[in-house]
Amino acid sequence: MSRQELAAEFQNLNQLAAGYDNSNFDRLMRHWMLRSLEPFLVPGSALEMGCMYGEFTSLLAERYSDLTVVDAAAQFLEITRQRVGDKAVYHQALFEDFTSDRKYDNIFLMHVLEHLIDPVEVLRKASDLLSPQGRIHAIVPNGNAVSRQIAVKMGLLKELTDFAPADHRGGHRRIYVMDTFQRDARAAGLTIVRSGGVFFKALANFQFDALVGGNLISDEFMEACYQLGDEYPQLTASIYLVCKR
Repeated sequence: MSRQELAAEFQNLNQLAAGYDNSNFDRLMRHWMLRSLEPFLVPGSALEMGCMYGEFTSLLAERYSDLTVVDAAAQFLEITRQRVGDKAVYHQALFEDFTSDRKYDNIFLMHVLEHLIDPVEVLRKASDLLSPQGRIHAIVPNGNAVSRQIAVKMGLLKELTDFAPADHRGGHRRIYVMDTFQRDARAAGLTIVRSGGVFFKALANFQFDALVGGNLISDEFMEACYQLGDEYPQLTASIYLVCKR
């Protein structure tokens, strides 16, 4: 990637941070993401690549006393710093430019790769930063989610991997399905330890936002959707990979 492309990416990320609309469903998803990754977490240190509003960072800070956060957007880092305080060490940098003289036991990329110009390059960077026993935990939105399949049947999308308005607003550059997600991980030289899905999703984010907390969708319903995600990972809101070098 050229320096001009990196500079443009830095500006794009700061603009995205200034106007990012984080839904209630997105915030709930962070808890389910960590729950799905729980069996594969490694004791020791953690590096979060991309913090957004710090929801996932807050969860990591409860688990890891040795936590590093890197993000290119100053706004995201400041919001996260206000939430997490000195429980983490913060670096403002593009992932491609981030350097460290240490290795990390866990590296988290939560809804990050779909935004990047070159996700394979960033996965290679993460691999270089990984300790010998470490794991990379990556999660992306799922192009095969039931909500997107319904949108195709309704004529709102022509193909599952077309960009919805929310994808454009969120600065997405690609729509992953499991095959393309695994392809990028393998292209980066990673070995996939485990793959799966997080939360069976039949509604769009804005529909969940309108209904969660009311009389129509209970906590028990949401828990059932989470459990169904284990049984039907291909239909979930997000898909995950756990990888090693």
